[in-house]
Parts: sequence; C-alpha cells; structure tokens
Amino acid sequence: MLSATVTVDPAFVVGPVRRRTFGSFVEHLGRSVYTGIHDPGHPTADADGFRGDVVELTRELGVSTVRYPGGNFVSGYRWEDGVGPVEDRPRRLDLAWHSTEPNLVGVDEFMRWAARTGVEPMMAVNLGTRGVQEALDLLEYCNVPGGTAWSDLRRAHGAEEPYRVKMWCLGNEMDGPWQIGAKTAAEYGRLAAETARAMRMIDPDLELVVCGSSNSGMPTFGAWEHTVLTEAYEHVDHVSAHAYYWESDGDLASFLASAVDMDHFVDSVAATADAVRAAGKRSKFINISFDEWNVWYQKRAESRPPSGDDWPVAPVLLEDRYNVADAVVVGNLLISLLRHTDRVHAASQAQLVNVIAPIMTEPGGRSWKQTIFHPFALTSRHAAGEVLRLAIDSPTTGTARFGEVPVLDAVATHDAETGEVVVLATNRSVTDEVTLDVDLRGFAGLRVVEALTLSNPDHTWTATADDDSSVVPRTNGSARLTDARLGAVLPPVSWSIVRLGPAS
Repeated sequence: MLSATVTVDPAFVVGPVRRRTFGSFVEHLGRSVYTGIHDPGHPTADADGFRGDVVELTRELGVSTVRYPGGNFVSGYRWEDGVGPVEDRPRRLDLAWHSTEPNLVGVDEFMRWAARTGVEPMMAVNLGTRGVQEALDLLEYCNVPGGTAWSDLRRAHGAEEPYRVKMWCLGNEMDGPWQIGAKTAAEYGRLAAETARAMRMIDPDLELVVCGSSNSGMPTFGAWEHTVLTEAYEHVDHVSAHAYYWESDGDLASFLASAVDMDHFVDSVAATADAVRAAGKRSKFINISFDEWNVWYQKRAESRPPSGDDWPVAPVLLEDRYNVADAVVVGNLLISLLRHTDRVHAASQAQLVNVIAPIMTEPGGRSWKQTIFHPFALTSRHAAGEVLRLAIDSPTTGTARFGEVPVLDAVATHDAETGEVVVLATNRSVTDEVTLDVDLRGFAGLRVVEALTLSNPDHTWTATADDDSSVVPRTNGSARLTDARLGAVLPPVSWSIVRLGPAS
C-alpha cells in the first residue's frame, strides 16, 4: 500500500472559488439541442419545447454558465435565422457537422431556457463567415433596452427586457483548419480587436474572450496566443483554452494523469499572456476561459459526421458512453481548474446533453446520468470560499506520456463563513490503494461531515438508461479525523471528496 501526505493551511490561498468554473456548453451539434434540451413531444416539455427532466438534471449538476451556440457551429451561423416566428425560419446546411439546422431553437428560446434553468448565458459570435457588424447587431438585439431596430425587434418577439448578456466569445477555434473562415493569428487578432472595440462602444462593461489555440498540440500553440494578444490585449479580458483527453491504446496510466497536461496548458497560456503584458508595459492581467474541456474519444465511429448527400437533422454524433476511469479523470481535471483559480476565471465542460455529455436522453423518453456527472455535481455543490495551496508529498508512478507523475493529486477549499473545508483527491494508481494523511492543524475543531469515493473494481463500467446508479460515489468509511489529522484509504483509479465542518 502506498502512502501520501497533504498539508492544508488557511493562510495559503490561491484565490476564490469561482462559480463560473462550473460552466457547461450547448452547441447546435448532434442531439445536444434537438432531443437534448429541446424535445417538444416529451411529457415534461414546457411551452417552448424544453425538457423539464433535463432542466432538473442541469440544476442538480450545478451548472453556472452555458456557452452557446458553438463551437464549430458558430463559424457559419446566421443568428437572424433563429429569431421570429418559428414557422418562418429557414432550414440551413450546417457545414461544421454536415447536418441540417432547422432553427427551431435560437437566441430567444435559449435565453428563456437559461432563465428557467438558472444559468448565466455565455454567447459566441461568428467571426468565421461574418464580422464586426453582425456581432454588433446580435449585441444590440440582446442587450439594448429598446428604441433601435434590433432591440425593438427583440421586443416584438416577446422579450420586453434586454437579456444583458455579460460574457461573449469572439469566435471559436479560429486557428483550426477545420474551422469555417480559419485565419492566421495576425488576421484573427486584428478582427478580434476591431470587434471587441466596437462591442465596447455599445457596452463598455462586457467581458470578452479572445480565441486561444484549439489545443496545446497545435503547431502554432504559444505563438498564436502571443500574436493575438499583442493585437487585442487592451480590448479583451480572457483568452480561451480548449483540451480533450481520452484513453489511448489501453494506456490507462497516462490517461489517469491527464491533469498533468491541463496544468501545463494553463501555465503556458498564462506565461504567454504575461509576456505580452510585460512587453506592452500593461497593468491588467489577461486570464483564461477554459471554455471547452472534457474526455472525448475523437476516433470512435460516433464522432464521424455524416457525408455526401446525407444532411440529417440532429444525427447521433459524439455520443460517448463514459466509464468509471473517465469520471476519475474528469474529477482530476476539476482539481486542476480549481488549483489554477488565480488565472482560470471561467470554464465550460463540453458538452451538457448527449454530445460528450454528463446527461443523456432518449428522444421522447428517459434521461440518465453518466459517470462523469457525479464528480462535477459534487465539486460544484461543495467547493466554496477560497482555494488553498497544498503541500503534497506523494509517491510517483510511471506513465508513457508524462513520465513520472504523483500518484495522488488533490486540492482543498475553505469557506470561512461556514467553516467547512473540502478536500478533493484522485488516486491515479492503476493497481494500488493509497493511504492518505492530511495535516489540518491550521484549523480548529473539525469533524468529518461526509466522505465519498467513486471507484469500482471494473473501471470500465458504464451507466445506461436501465442502470445509472449501481456505481456512484459511495461513503468511504475509512475516513477518520484524529488529532487534526485526516486519514483515509483511497482505492486505485478513484476520485474522492471529503467534507469537514465545525465540530459543534
């Protein structure tokens, strides 16, 4: 059995727990929208056709923000197609996913869904096939109270009050050759700066996200961020980061260490942004919106779009079925995001429903939780207050991709108002238990409120509509607090949460 020690002290603060860390993503892709959040024939559907069961699951998941409407989809999207009487809306080819977009759901429907669900909308504008003017038109439609052509059109469509959308993405993955209207860093940086400058003429208090690299493996990674931020630094608040992870060729050890790559990604983007800041003698910091992240098996058949003359509406696409190991990795990625809360000010797990998602649905039928639902929901529900910087002493394990990595990864949060301390931990070992020893001498009078662990002897177990509850986080009876030291045994391939609260 392996042993790891962690020291937690309230004096060592990384930054606040940010609610926007627990964002999600709804793109017009596959069944994310149609038969995902929107299914008019469903028994729980509301007047707009949105599924009530999905609304409730989204609330239970603890989602704070939702990025919309893409993703690759946004780079060819004409937002005007999705407003006004539904029967008058055009059907369009969606080139990003070789599908047909019926435009049954658009800006107004999405805003009503967001309000009902209690999430903050995060809008993306098309800088692939469109540009500054179309972004301004959409902003005017959404945020201006009235008295102009676009704002009065919104009011005519039934939304008397403006939506006041705060956070806007300036395009999507504009460095990717798969992107409609892909650009060089110089081309995109100039367009993003022009768009941001103009949007701030309408509302100077917007929060704007400029596109970073599509992933850290892009040949221009680093150089792209430097060029784009050199152009747009004064006009934006955040730079985006996107990353997906998967188990490759049975290499479970490397997969379980995926958060090592996320740590490196965040540190590299922050360093590049700070280099531009220093070179320009600027005072403000550019922070990171990690607005696409998840486990995604991109080489599976379900990730291949249709082809030829087949342009279906809402085809089955990217519908990965997640196992226990996938959930452990998702829990560890959340640990990484929290650990970087000083620079990661927002994040969006991609995506919410059906498409590489924690929530699955049957058209007109059942909904269920995938394994990755649980670490996200528990972390969102219980991480509060401030993120603490930990001292971790852990044995290491070898991986083919990352070399030697710590077996144990962890983060802790402290809510000064309630006195609660939450420890989140991942055992990355494929074979061995870890005995965890947490030094909590910096806190007085704690008790174990709850200790849960997600694991299974068969790490390939997946949830289905018939059974999504056989493997869920269960009480870890080994968790004990003695003389300000927390002890617990963590199984191999596991994610755990331990909540500690005042003794009285």
